[in-house]
This record gives sequence, C-alpha cells and structure tokens, in this order.
Amino acid sequence: MIVGVPKEIKENENRVSTLPSGVISLVEAGHKVYIEKNAGKGSGFTDDEYIRAGAEIIETAKEIYRISDMIIKVKEPLEPEYPLLREGQILFTYLHLASDPVQTKALIDAKVIGIAYETVQLQDNSLPLLAPMSAIAGRMSIQIGAYLLQKINQGSGILLGGVPGVAPGYVTIIGGGVVGLNAAKMASGLGAKVTVLDISVDRLAYIHDILPDVITLISNEQNISQSVAEADLIVGAVLIPGAKAPKLVPEKMVMSMKQGSVIVDVAIDQGGSVETIDRLTSHENPYFVKHGIVHYSVPNMPGAVPRTSSFALSNATMPFALEIANKGAELAMKENPALLKGLNVYKGKMTNRPVAQAQGLTYEEVIF
Repeated sequence: MIVGVPKEIKENENRVSTLPSGVISLVEAGHKVYIEKNAGKGSGFTDDEYIRAGAEIIETAKEIYRISDMIIKVKEPLEPEYPLLREGQILFTYLHLASDPVQTKALIDAKVIGIAYETVQLQDNSLPLLAPMSAIAGRMSIQIGAYLLQKINQGSGILLGGVPGVAPGYVTIIGGGVVGLNAAKMASGLGAKVTVLDISVDRLAYIHDILPDVITLISNEQNISQSVAEADLIVGAVLIPGAKAPKLVPEKMVMSMKQGSVIVDVAIDQGGSVETIDRLTSHENPYFVKHGIVHYSVPNMPGAVPRTSSFALSNATMPFALEIANKGAELAMKENPALLKGLNVYKGKMTNRPVAQAQGLTYEEVIF
C-alpha cells in the first residue's frame, strides 16, 4: 500500500502523524511511504531522518494526496484539502465530525473511507487512539488554567496551589474520564482543592482510590451548579464517543462564577460542554472574556506540545495503521471490531450513528 503523510495545516498545529520509527515499520512490511516536505519539522523530525527510515520526501500536499492509498494525519482535513481527497482513499486521522457538518459533507461527497481515531473502541469501551491526546489535554488544562488565572490574562489573580496561610484555588472538573483524571492529578499535585463530577459511581470510586484528596460528586444539575459557582477554574472533560458534547454548564451557571475565574473546555472538539463558549479559539489567540469569565476553547490543545504529542499519538496509532496497510481497510475492519467502530464515512455513506443523529443524516450500517 502507498501511505502518505501530509504536513498539518491547522493553525499552530505542529504535530506529525507518523514518526521515522513508524516509517521503518511500514517499509519493513512492504509498503511505500511518502512524507510531505517539512511535515515533521514542528515536532523536531527532519526530512533526512525520514529518508534514512525509508520514506520519500514529496514537495506538495497535492501530490501526496494524488498518489496515496491511505492518508495518515493528526487533525481533520481543512477546506483547502477537501478537493485533494478522492474516492476510495483511506483517511486515518482525528475527524470529530459531530460538530462539523461542513467537513462531514465534504468527506461524504469525496466518497473516502474515513476512519476516525477518536471512535476506534476496544471491547472494554476504551478509546485507545484518543486516550494519549486526552491525557495530554487533561494535564495541559491545569497548566493553561493556572496561567490564565494570572491578572495579566484578566484572571482573578489566584495561585492554584496557594501558600502557607492562604487557601488554595478551587478546581472543578466535569467528567472523570481520561481527561478528567489527568486534570485531577495535575491540579491535586499543585495543591489545589479539586472536585471531579461524573455520572459513573464506579469511575468516581476509582478516582477516590487513587486520588484520596480529590472530592468526587455524582454529576447532576445541582452538584454541577454548586461546584461551578465555587470554582476558580473549571475544566470541561465530558466525552460521549462520536457524539456532540452535552451542554452541562448553561449561561446562568457561568454568570454565577466569581469574576476572573477561568473555563478550559477540553470537550470543544466535540462542540463543547459550556453554553457561553460559542466560538473556537486558537493557540495564537487562545481565550476570550464573557461575563467577566476567561474562556479557553482551543480545539487542538496537544498541538502546543508537539514533540511529546507526536510520540504519544504515533505509539498508539501505528499498530492500527499497519493493520490497515497490511490487510486493506475492509479486511482490517472485518477482523478487528475496534477499527470498524472507527469507521465514520464509507464511500459516500454516513456510518457512525452518533454523528448521523447529531446532524440529522441517514445512518447506514456497513458489514464487511
């Protein structure tokens, strides 16, 4: 199979989907790998490293898309890339289609085979290709929130960890999955007061066992409302695989917060869980202020730490990419139910039920 790795074009997205070590694995398995020029530069990988690994460097993304059977990316294709996609081409990347009807239409019209990292799901319901980026985003949410709380960023001037004789800041984390757990670890490690809310008693019990200083609460409107009102920093960490995030923090709750408090909504990739976040921000302009509250809604948070993120992502995705390359998409999905759950669009069909429901599209089951 011919595998192409284009350079990411999303604003300040410096991750790369495939490392030189991944190229070696693909080439040793008998595949041809093309890397767009400088695709790995932002993560610290040179073209020479890719050449030594066995890849060929291609000057333009247009040529990468033209010759490749499978495109491996980090982020979803953007509008300039839509015309480059072709029928039957395998697209293996994060897609986050539920909140992006424009991209959904483009992929359906192009009749690609779109396998989304974020919906590849194992039998235990874990999301192995989303988990590494969720862990990074969860940890970053506290780092970013602590910075935004500084007065120079229109924050309240709270030091999350406090100092002797002064109370620490209060962090509320809505969602106890991979993002929430990693955010709780970081916030607790700083010395903040931390509350995690989740709908699963079992998940809260697990968090309580490993982080006994963290307060755990069942996620319901009353508990969310009280915790939001008290918080200096809120982390939105809610995930329903493939579907739009529920709006658990309405505007009235945001207006109850203390002036200068901060919201970091990691769920923004799936539409966000906070009603007042009505726009995506970027690493260049990462936050805005509404009702006196600092809102951070950057959809590609791990892109700010591309070296770590690229290693973590490739470690997780490469075994699946090899499986697709070795067997072809159809046979790989037939033999691996986890990959089949990753299928979002297939040759003009919408094949992910939560995305179909979010956008009012017809869901079509594909059986191989």
